[in-house]
Amino acid sequence: MRLALLALLANGPAHGYQLKRALEDLLGAAYPQPNIGQIYVTLGRLEKSGLIEGEDVAQETRPNKRTYQLTPAGREAVVAWFEEPTDEPRVRGDFFMKIALAPESGVVDQIALINKQRRHFLNAMRDLSKLAAAEDQENRVAQLLIDGAVLHLQADLDWLERCQEELE
Repeated sequence: MRLALLALLANGPAHGYQLKRALEDLLGAAYPQPNIGQIYVTLGRLEKSGLIEGEDVAQETRPNKRTYQLTPAGREAVVAWFEEPTDEPRVRGDFFMKIALAPESGVVDQIALINKQRRHFLNAMRDLSKLAAAEDQENRVAQLLIDGAVLHLQADLDWLERCQEELE
């Protein structure tokens, strides 16, 4: 959340609800909706760390609102975040550890474990297909997010197939 808010503020000053709305509009229903409380807590931390500056703006009929803007250090943090590759692949995945330890534990069969995970991935893929059909087709970012999740699930399903072939 921290770096996403900094990235949005790189475009100009905004207050918490504007940032929440911007995230919702950009990511659509494919991404968990941001919690406004978490946004304001994060903004407070970013301000304390010197990455953003807050300013109270008077409103006639409502309490003052606080808008935030990037500091030079905040802009540097955003640029550094965009320049840094994201860590992948998931070599230390929890499910792989389950498969590896299943025979040692004696409490579950590896193939049953694989089949259960396969059903879970297929259900997730079905849910994403419904979400894609319901999502605004104009929101390309949300569609790309859904497409990426489906492709990851398909790769995970292919990997489960390989695991089952190796272990049978």
